[in-house]
Amino acid sequence: MHAHFERHAYHRHSHDAYSFGVTESGVQAFNCRGGAHASVSGMVLAFNPEDPHDGHAGGELGFTYRIVHIGPELVREVLADAAEGRAGLPLFADPVVRDPALAAALRGLYTALSREGSGLAVDEALRGAVMSTVCRGATERPAVAGISDPDAGRVAARVEAVLRERFPEDVGAGELASAAGRSRFAVYRAFRMVRGMAPSDYQRQLRLRRSRELIAAGASLAEASALAGFADQSHLTRWFGRYYGITPGEFRAAGG
Repeated sequence: MHAHFERHAYHRHSHDAYSFGVTESGVQAFNCRGGAHASVSGMVLAFNPEDPHDGHAGGELGFTYRIVHIGPELVREVLADAAEGRAGLPLFADPVVRDPALAAALRGLYTALSREGSGLAVDEALRGAVMSTVCRGATERPAVAGISDPDAGRVAARVEAVLRERFPEDVGAGELASAAGRSRFAVYRAFRMVRGMAPSDYQRQLRLRRSRELIAAGASLAEASALAGFADQSHLTRWFGRYYGITPGEFRAAGG
Protein backbone atom coordinates (compact mmCIF):
# COMPACT_ATOMS: atom_id res chain seq x y z
CA MET A 1 0.00 0.00 0.00
CA HIS A 2 1.11 3.56 -0.76
CA ALA A 3 -0.83 6.21 1.15
CA HIS A 4 -0.87 9.73 2.56
CA PHE A 5 -2.77 10.42 5.79
CA GLU A 6 -3.40 13.66 7.64
CA ARG A 7 -6.32 13.02 9.98
CA HIS A 8 -6.78 9.28 9.71
CA ALA A 9 -5.80 7.30 12.81
CA TYR A 10 -5.36 3.54 12.87
CA HIS A 11 -7.11 1.77 15.72
CA ARG A 12 -4.84 -0.60 17.62
CA HIS A 13 -4.49 -3.77 15.52
CA SER A 14 -2.03 -6.42 14.36
CA HIS A 15 -1.29 -8.41 11.20
CA ASP A 16 -0.69 -12.14 10.71
CA ALA A 17 2.36 -11.26 8.56
CA TYR A 18 5.57 -9.28 8.79
CA SER A 19 4.92 -5.65 7.88
CA PHE A 20 7.75 -3.53 6.47
CA GLY A 21 7.21 0.11 5.64
CA VAL A 22 9.19 3.16 4.59
CA THR A 23 8.13 6.66 5.62
CA GLU A 24 8.52 9.00 2.64
CA SER A 25 7.55 12.33 4.19
CA GLY A 26 6.16 13.82 7.39
CA VAL A 27 6.02 12.12 10.77
CA GLN A 28 4.30 8.80 11.39
CA ALA A 29 3.61 8.33 15.11
CA PHE A 30 2.47 5.09 16.72
CA ASN A 31 2.48 3.00 19.87
CA CYS A 32 3.96 -0.49 19.82
CA ARG A 33 5.48 -2.88 22.38
CA GLY A 34 4.76 -0.62 25.32
CA GLY A 35 6.37 2.51 23.90
CA ALA A 36 5.69 5.54 21.72
CA HIS A 37 7.62 5.76 18.45
CA ALA A 38 7.95 8.12 15.49
CA SER A 39 9.15 7.44 11.97
CA VAL A 40 10.31 10.29 9.72
CA SER A 41 11.39 10.42 6.09
CA GLY A 42 13.68 7.52 5.13
CA MET A 43 13.07 5.45 8.25
CA VAL A 44 11.86 1.84 8.12
CA LEU A 45 8.98 0.29 10.05
CA ALA A 46 9.43 -3.37 11.02
CA PHE A 47 6.46 -5.11 12.66
CA ASN A 48 6.56 -8.78 13.66
CA PRO A 49 3.49 -10.93 13.02
CA GLU A 50 0.78 -10.22 15.61
CA ASP A 51 2.56 -7.06 16.84
CA PRO A 52 -0.25 -4.80 18.18
CA HIS A 53 0.19 -1.17 17.06
CA ASP A 54 -1.79 1.93 16.16
CA GLY A 55 -0.83 4.87 13.97
CA HIS A 56 -1.50 8.54 13.29
CA ALA A 57 0.11 11.66 11.89
CA GLY A 58 2.72 13.27 14.12
CA GLY A 59 2.22 16.72 12.61
CA GLU A 60 -0.30 18.91 10.77
CA LEU A 61 1.04 18.00 7.32
CA GLY A 62 0.43 14.30 7.87
CA PHE A 63 2.69 11.58 6.52
CA THR A 64 3.23 9.52 3.37
CA TYR A 65 4.45 5.94 3.49
CA ARG A 66 4.66 2.62 1.67
CA ILE A 67 4.12 -0.70 3.40
CA VAL A 68 4.18 -4.33 2.31
CA HIS A 69 3.04 -7.40 4.24
CA ILE A 70 5.00 -10.65 3.81
CA GLY A 71 3.71 -13.94 5.19
CA PRO A 72 5.92 -15.82 7.70
CA GLU A 73 6.10 -18.92 5.52
CA LEU A 74 7.49 -16.91 2.63
CA VAL A 75 10.11 -15.36 4.91
CA ARG A 76 10.96 -18.82 6.21
CA GLU A 77 11.36 -20.12 2.63
CA VAL A 78 13.81 -17.35 1.69
CA LEU A 79 15.88 -17.79 4.84
CA ALA A 80 15.87 -21.59 4.78
CA ASP A 81 17.39 -21.53 1.31
CA ALA A 82 19.97 -18.90 2.24
CA ALA A 83 20.97 -20.81 5.38
CA GLU A 84 20.75 -24.27 3.75
CA GLY A 85 17.70 -25.26 5.75
CA ARG A 86 18.89 -24.08 9.18
CA ALA A 87 17.06 -20.77 9.49
CA GLY A 88 14.15 -20.03 11.79
CA LEU A 89 11.92 -16.97 11.79
CA PRO A 90 13.50 -13.65 12.81
CA LEU A 91 12.16 -11.17 15.35
CA PHE A 92 12.62 -7.42 15.22
CA ALA A 93 13.30 -5.78 18.58
CA ASP A 94 12.90 -2.20 17.36
CA PRO A 95 9.83 -1.30 15.28
CA VAL A 96 11.70 1.67 13.75
CA VAL A 97 15.04 1.30 11.98
CA ARG A 98 17.16 4.07 10.45
CA ASP A 99 18.99 2.36 7.60
CA PRO A 100 19.17 3.88 4.07
CA ALA A 101 20.31 0.61 2.46
CA LEU A 102 17.38 -1.28 3.97
CA ALA A 103 14.97 1.45 2.88
CA ALA A 104 16.32 1.20 -0.67
CA ALA A 105 15.81 -2.59 -0.73
CA LEU A 106 12.21 -2.20 0.39
CA ARG A 107 11.54 0.52 -2.19
CA GLY A 108 12.86 -1.86 -4.82
CA LEU A 109 10.36 -4.48 -3.72
CA TYR A 110 7.48 -1.98 -3.77
CA THR A 111 8.46 -0.93 -7.29
CA ALA A 112 8.58 -4.52 -8.54
CA LEU A 113 5.18 -5.28 -6.99
CA SER A 114 3.37 -2.14 -8.15
CA ARG A 115 4.75 -1.63 -11.67
CA GLU A 116 5.39 -3.79 -14.68
CA GLY A 117 8.01 -6.01 -13.08
CA SER A 118 8.04 -9.60 -14.27
CA GLY A 119 7.44 -12.56 -11.98
CA LEU A 120 11.19 -13.08 -11.88
CA ALA A 121 11.84 -9.47 -10.89
CA VAL A 122 9.31 -9.69 -8.05
CA ASP A 123 10.87 -12.87 -6.66
CA GLU A 124 14.35 -11.38 -6.83
CA ALA A 125 13.26 -8.14 -5.18
CA LEU A 126 11.48 -10.16 -2.48
CA ARG A 127 14.61 -12.18 -1.73
CA GLY A 128 16.73 -9.04 -1.57
CA ALA A 129 14.30 -7.21 0.69
CA VAL A 130 13.86 -10.13 3.10
CA MET A 131 17.60 -10.76 3.35
CA SER A 132 18.36 -7.05 3.82
CA THR A 133 15.64 -6.66 6.42
CA VAL A 134 16.72 -9.69 8.42
CA CYS A 135 20.47 -9.14 8.16
CA ARG A 136 20.27 -5.42 8.96
CA GLY A 137 17.36 -5.22 11.39
CA ALA A 138 16.62 -8.52 13.12
CA THR A 139 17.85 -9.35 16.63
CA GLU A 140 19.11 -12.75 15.44
CA ARG A 141 20.71 -12.90 12.01
CA PRO A 142 20.49 -16.12 9.99
CA ALA A 143 23.56 -18.21 9.34
CA VAL A 144 23.72 -17.54 5.60
CA ALA A 145 25.42 -20.14 3.43
CA GLY A 146 28.52 -19.26 1.46
CA ILE A 147 28.23 -18.49 -2.24
CA SER A 148 30.22 -21.56 -3.32
CA ASP A 149 27.94 -23.98 -5.16
CA PRO A 150 29.50 -26.86 -7.14
CA ASP A 151 26.23 -27.29 -9.02
CA ALA A 152 25.96 -23.61 -10.01
CA GLY A 153 27.17 -24.13 -13.58
CA ARG A 154 24.56 -26.79 -14.34
CA VAL A 155 21.79 -24.75 -12.72
CA ALA A 156 22.74 -21.59 -14.62
CA ALA A 157 22.95 -23.46 -17.94
CA ARG A 158 19.49 -24.99 -17.46
CA VAL A 159 17.96 -21.64 -16.49
CA GLU A 160 19.59 -19.92 -19.47
CA ALA A 161 18.20 -22.57 -21.82
CA VAL A 162 14.66 -22.04 -20.51
CA LEU A 163 14.94 -18.25 -20.71
CA ARG A 164 16.30 -18.33 -24.25
CA GLU A 165 13.46 -20.58 -25.36
CA ARG A 166 10.68 -18.69 -23.57
CA PHE A 167 11.95 -15.15 -22.96
CA PRO A 168 8.84 -13.37 -24.36
CA GLU A 169 6.69 -15.19 -21.78
CA ASP A 170 6.33 -14.22 -18.12
CA VAL A 171 8.31 -17.24 -16.91
CA GLY A 172 8.03 -17.59 -13.14
CA ALA A 173 10.78 -18.34 -10.67
CA GLY A 174 8.95 -21.53 -9.73
CA GLU A 175 9.17 -22.78 -13.31
CA LEU A 176 12.91 -22.13 -13.40
CA ALA A 177 13.30 -23.90 -10.07
CA SER A 178 11.45 -26.96 -11.38
CA ALA A 179 13.55 -27.01 -14.53
CA ALA A 180 16.81 -26.79 -12.56
CA GLY A 181 15.78 -29.05 -9.70
CA ARG A 182 16.64 -26.46 -7.07
CA SER A 183 14.72 -23.91 -4.95
CA ARG A 184 13.74 -20.55 -6.41
CA PHE A 185 16.33 -18.70 -4.40
CA ALA A 186 19.10 -21.23 -5.04
CA VAL A 187 18.43 -20.71 -8.75
CA TYR A 188 18.75 -16.95 -8.37
CA ARG A 189 21.99 -17.27 -6.43
CA ALA A 190 23.56 -19.77 -8.85
CA PHE A 191 22.59 -17.84 -11.97
CA ARG A 192 23.90 -14.57 -10.59
CA MET A 193 27.13 -16.27 -9.55
CA VAL A 194 27.74 -17.73 -13.01
CA ARG A 195 26.21 -15.14 -15.36
CA GLY A 196 26.88 -12.01 -13.30
CA MET A 197 23.27 -10.83 -13.40
CA ALA A 198 19.84 -11.83 -12.12
CA PRO A 199 17.61 -14.07 -14.28
CA SER A 200 15.16 -11.20 -14.75
CA ASP A 201 17.93 -8.93 -16.07
CA TYR A 202 19.04 -11.66 -18.48
CA GLN A 203 15.44 -12.15 -19.63
CA ARG A 204 15.05 -8.42 -20.25
CA GLN A 205 18.29 -8.35 -22.19
CA LEU A 206 17.02 -11.13 -24.46
CA ARG A 207 13.80 -9.21 -24.99
CA LEU A 208 15.68 -6.04 -25.90
CA ARG A 209 17.89 -7.88 -28.39
CA ARG A 210 14.82 -9.43 -30.00
CA SER A 211 13.03 -6.07 -30.19
CA ARG A 212 16.08 -4.57 -31.86
CA GLU A 213 16.08 -7.34 -34.47
CA LEU A 214 12.37 -6.85 -35.12
CA ILE A 215 12.68 -3.08 -35.50
CA ALA A 216 15.63 -3.48 -37.86
CA ALA A 217 13.52 -5.90 -39.92
CA GLY A 218 10.75 -3.30 -40.29
CA ALA A 219 8.33 -4.13 -37.48
CA SER A 220 6.42 -1.26 -35.89
CA LEU A 221 7.42 -0.30 -32.37
CA ALA A 222 4.12 -1.59 -30.99
CA GLU A 223 4.57 -4.89 -32.80
CA ALA A 224 8.18 -5.24 -31.66
CA SER A 225 7.13 -4.53 -28.08
CA ALA A 226 4.47 -7.21 -28.09
CA LEU A 227 6.48 -9.88 -29.87
CA ALA A 228 9.54 -9.36 -27.65
CA GLY A 229 7.51 -9.68 -24.45
CA PHE A 230 7.25 -6.09 -23.19
CA ALA A 231 4.09 -4.88 -21.47
CA ASP A 232 3.63 -2.07 -24.01
CA GLN A 233 5.56 0.35 -26.20
CA SER A 234 6.40 2.75 -23.37
CA HIS A 235 7.83 -0.15 -21.39
CA LEU A 236 10.09 -1.03 -24.33
CA THR A 237 11.11 2.61 -24.84
CA ARG A 238 12.08 3.06 -21.21
CA TRP A 239 14.34 0.01 -21.08
CA PHE A 240 15.70 0.47 -24.61
CA GLY A 241 17.01 3.89 -23.61
CA ARG A 242 18.56 2.56 -20.40
CA TYR A 243 20.43 -0.17 -22.26
CA TYR A 244 21.33 1.49 -25.56
CA GLY A 245 21.21 5.23 -24.83
CA ILE A 246 18.71 5.98 -27.62
CA THR A 247 15.00 5.41 -28.13
CA PRO A 248 13.62 2.65 -30.35
CA GLY A 249 12.39 5.36 -32.74
CA GLU A 250 15.89 6.84 -33.02
CA PHE A 251 17.28 3.35 -33.61
CA ARG A 252 14.78 2.79 -36.44
CA ALA A 253 15.49 6.21 -37.97
CA ALA A 254 19.21 5.39 -38.02
CA GLY A 255 18.47 2.34 -40.13
CA GLY A 256 18.85 -0.30 -37.37
